[in-house]
Amino acid sequence: MEAEISILDLFLQASFLVKSVMLILLGFSVVCWAMIFQRSKALSEAEKQLKAFEDKFWSGADLGKLYNEVSARTKVIGIENLFVSGFKEFARLRKNNITSSNAILDGTNRAMRVSLSREVDQLEQSLPFMATVGSISPYIGLFGTVWGIMNSFIAIGSAENATLAQVAPGIAEALVATAMGLFAAIPAVMAYNRFSHKVEKLENSYGNFMDEFSSILQRQSTSE
Repeated sequence: MEAEISILDLFLQASFLVKSVMLILLGFSVVCWAMIFQRSKALSEAEKQLKAFEDKFWSGADLGKLYNEVSARTKVIGIENLFVSGFKEFARLRKNNITSSNAILDGTNRAMRVSLSREVDQLEQSLPFMATVGSISPYIGLFGTVWGIMNSFIAIGSAENATLAQVAPGIAEALVATAMGLFAAIPAVMAYNRFSHKVEKLENSYGNFMDEFSSILQRQSTSE
């Protein structure tokens, strides 16, 4: 029995264009997996930070002391950034003798919405690339397959006594391109859907915190 042809052999025997397609898909897959690990770590940390801060916030801690503690850090991200930007703007407007509670709250909410937009952009980092890889990889792989099979049929037409054994490697190497396209696309789509759901949950939690924090600041502005 003849030795089986390996994936590496099929790659080496492929035409230049099919090789290029395979290398592009391999590059997509490597970059995408790196982004998957990075996003998974970042979103997990954001979820932990959200829970830790909310526990501290709702424990009855003094807002002024909490602001000083959080703002003293070298890097403020996530829900803490929303809190710092909102409380900072609230304190600034009151320091400037703004007496209208509506004006104070409008300014505070604007500051928090800007921070929310920036935080969501950070959370969604790399997701567009994953969506792109998931969308186009199967088509790139299919293009390589069609090109490889076309070359195989051209070879069959030019050969006088073509056999299946002669054309099978060419067809097999072409099908590898489709397999690699699916190998790159499936993890990218799964990761994109999972991370998008996590980002949506975090964004909703941030939005709920903003509403609750605004209510607290409104009570403070009207009681004093």
